[in-house]
Amino acid sequence: MTINEIVSPGFISPVLKKKKFAFNNFLIWVCVVIIIFSSCEKVVNIDLNNSSKKYIIQGIVNNQGICQVKISQTVNFSDANNFPAISGATVTIKDNIGVPVLLNETSAGLYETNLISGAPTHTYNLTVNISGQQFTATSQMPAQVGFDSLYISELSLFGSTTKFATVAFRDPPLVKNAYHFIQYKNSLANKGIFALNDDFSDGKAINSQLNDFNGNDDKINNGDTIKVEMQCIDANVYLFWTSLAESSTGNSQMASPGNPVSNINGGALGFFSAHTSQNKTVIVR
Repeated sequence: MTINEIVSPGFISPVLKKKKFAFNNFLIWVCVVIIIFSSCEKVVNIDLNNSSKKYIIQGIVNNQGICQVKISQTVNFSDANNFPAISGATVTIKDNIGVPVLLNETSAGLYETNLISGAPTHTYNLTVNISGQQFTATSQMPAQVGFDSLYISELSLFGSTTKFATVAFRDPPLVKNAYHFIQYKNSLANKGIFALNDDFSDGKAINSQLNDFNGNDDKINNGDTIKVEMQCIDANVYLFWTSLAESSTGNSQMASPGNPVSNINGGALGFFSAHTSQNKTVIVR
């Protein structure tokens, strides 16, 4: 999986849209309170564009030779969700036994190198400098857990049958593990967020449906080609994905909608993930 594949389903932009929705609801309640507790003699003007812009940093290092960082920036409430790419940043990554490697900007806002090949158990440190601001992050690549199989399971409800991609693997005992899955239907990434850990399944065989209900675009049908990438991720990256999923549905107890818990220091949004990567593909019959 590359950064472009991460971004293509819009994992940041739908959340920012949720943020706009939640913020708009908040403003409505503020206005209601003002109306109730005032004499209605003044017109209240609220500037929706005063929130400070933030950088969005999305970085990955995996054991398949991918080392990429994508940098963009948030936009004002009233602007279209076209997040401008940030060029001219200085981006370095180093592991715990090496020296910092400078990533080259291969296209606007995308920084890459082929000099780093991710290795399980190594710790990777990201440093990004943008116009005098510095952002840092650390991620340790876990040991790889084997991706045993991918198959299609079915659930019948109210006379309708729904198909789901289902992953099977065995969690190693006595080790804390976390997993993130990306599902592709006919080469297009699914918009759902699929992350789990072994808090209740340590050392067990796991068969997990990638349940998602994002409408007909993601519905699995006969003839579809389904690919799933299994990532073994560290605890901080797991927290990012789960808080993102919760905030995007308005259920987050950890972060306000649109602000998942980032492992990047310095005030940027996004994540930095050192993870193993495995893929399996099945054709739906």
